[in-house]
Amino acid sequence: MPTTIPLTTAFFAAILGFLGAALTINVILSRVRTGVDAGDGGVATLAQAIRAHANFIEQAPLALLILAAAELSGVRLLVVELLGTGLIIARLSSAYALNRSLGQTPLRQFGGGASVLLLVVASIATLLALGGIR
Repeated sequence: MPTTIPLTTAFFAAILGFLGAALTINVILSRVRTGVDAGDGGVATLAQAIRAHANFIEQAPLALLILAAAELSGVRLLVVELLGTGLIIARLSSAYALNRSLGQTPLRQFGGGASVLLLVVASIATLLALGGIR
């Protein structure tokens, strides 16, 4: 019987919370360094910091929600752990790549592609578990 608190997902959420905090601090520090209070002021490094943070906010919450649904639906713990580990690797890859360049890079493409793949796999696993296939 699944627990009412998705403990494995909570672990991954906590780790990603540190990444989210680091990305927020990076934007704040970039704003202080550049003196730009709103927008990116045309400063490439600030635009990169903002985009890295925004990309994280666009992807991580939904992925964690689906991961929690998978865990609570009875998806095998190993699958949840693999998906969570993959999510951390994908988000770290994207954050690093976006802070280096706003252009397409192999690491950025890997992070984005892996994030989408993880969303799809976690969604399928959740639906299967809800149908009794674990």
